[in-house]
Amino acid sequence: MKVAGIARSTYYYWIKQLNRPDKYAEEKELIKQIFEEHQGRYGYRRITMELHNRGVKINHKTVQRLMKNMGLKSLVRMKKYRSYRGQVGKVAPNILERDFTASKPNEKWVTDVTEFHLLGEKLYLSPILDLYNEKL
Repeated sequence: MKVAGIARSTYYYWIKQLNRPDKYAEEKELIKQIFEEHQGRYGYRRITMELHNRGVKINHKTVQRLMKNMGLKSLVRMKKYRSYRGQVGKVAPNILERDFTASKPNEKWVTDVTEFHLLGEKLYLSPILDLYNEKL
């Protein structure tokens, strides 16, 4: 105790704490069971609600702490991209007027922009099509 530089009472307090049985052993089993039932999709909030539904009254902060100590971390869903649905930018004039035939190459080109969401990133594809023979 002199080597560690702590009081004698502190040393014996922590020895007593180490030998004490786990206060939340049953709750930990229930938390692990609920977590595995839902394939790791439930976080501490939903697990707390499920515990309350099963008649176990426990604080959400306690559930969060127990899950952290047990190494249980829920899968995070990707957030959906919500773009502004109003009119953005200038609208191009309607030069073709729905006449999609061309008499010679390089007379009429058309394009469109497509947006993809992959792994949380936005990617754009804009192919250009010649209306004469419909080749890219």
